[in-house]
Amino acid sequence: MSALAALGTFLVAAGSPGPATLAVAGASMASGRRAGLALGAGLAVGLAVWGVAVGLGFGALVAQSPVFLTIFKVIGGGYLLYLAWVSARSAMANHAPPEAMNSGRAFRRGLFLNLGNPKAALAWIAALALGSGDGAVGWGVVAACAILGAVIYGAYALAFALGPVRGLYTRARRGIEAATAGLFALAGLRLLTWRGAP
Repeated sequence: MSALAALGTFLVAAGSPGPATLAVAGASMASGRRAGLALGAGLAVGLAVWGVAVGLGFGALVAQSPVFLTIFKVIGGGYLLYLAWVSARSAMANHAPPEAMNSGRAFRRGLFLNLGNPKAALAWIAALALGSGDGAVGWGVVAACAILGAVIYGAYALAFALGPVRGLYTRARRGIEAATAGLFALAGLRLLTWRGAP
């Protein structure tokens, strides 16, 4: 039962709309399924790294240390603001959209996005607290949550790479990119001003 509660908690945390799912959707619409899946894979690896780190106790250190938390907030918030700038620049382009992302670049974008997000550590802390009733780390729960994260991001990538969705993106590219820029900027500012409470 505790493992199911952990998976349910993680499903909500990883699958809810936010910067990660927004990034996957944007990559799939702008650059196609391969880029979306690569970005999703980067996000999943970043999540898995946080899962192992939390299992080893590093996540609690980040969550409880003002210095570590500030470092990760600045890195993560700064990266989200950078993504906002990239999207805004694309929205202001008058002609064709910028060159599509290749898989390597998409993977790195997803990886850095989740590695720089201390809230990912809190999602893992909550999931592992539910999945480890005796206080021991449930590495099976870590593995299951990591796989679940990969499935969630893969599903987002495939859904937003569908022809009708990409067609809508092509017709409304500038508006979508402008909205994406605003959402990334809002997420970045919220992370920079976040006080670290779960």
